[in-house]
Amino acid sequence: MFINNSKGFTLIEMLAGIGIFILLIGSITAFFISSTQNQTIIFNQLDTQGEVRKVIQDFVGEIRSATYSSIGSYPLLEASSSEIIFYTNIDADNLRERVRYFLVTTTLKKGIIKPSGYPLMYNTSSESITDVIHSVVQTSSTIFTYYDANYTGVEPPLVQPVNPSAVRVVGIQIFIDKNPSSSPNVFGFQAKANIRTIKDN
Repeated sequence: MFINNSKGFTLIEMLAGIGIFILLIGSITAFFISSTQNQTIIFNQLDTQGEVRKVIQDFVGEIRSATYSSIGSYPLLEASSSEIIFYTNIDADNLRERVRYFLVTTTLKKGIIKPSGYPLMYNTSSESITDVIHSVVQTSSTIFTYYDANYTGVEPPLVQPVNPSAVRVVGIQIFIDKNPSSSPNVFGFQAKANIRTIKDN
């Protein structure tokens, strides 16, 4: 009588083993892909938050130093909920630039006009416009709020239309969402700044 003592795998056992191995590799690969995608989303969000903080910091500094234009115009020219225009010296020369922040759909833009010519003038056709914040998701069109000299920190903002000559404090509030289909969700940033060069007698 012949007894086959050879120990090995049958074809079914081999196929089952290969199937388990493929499932294991697939699960590990899916985990790493998901982990990488989540890290990318988080890094993008952090990068965007850093950009927004820098823009708001610049805005606050510019508003604080807003002053009369190089041709004598009042420091604040426009004070609407989605646009603000003011004069300030952003490049430390002898001229004061006309600075405009305004919202276009989901992008906050910044326009700068340097006075030129003789006599000096602010030519709106020479405005240099750049995108400063993308992925803006405001629940309303209000980005800028304004307060008068009586503001102590608790009063509501001035009602639109705002008279620019009444403004002593400017607030900015931005909501962004770099990737609306993924978490984390909307981030909000806000700040307020006094216009230091305007004094009430």
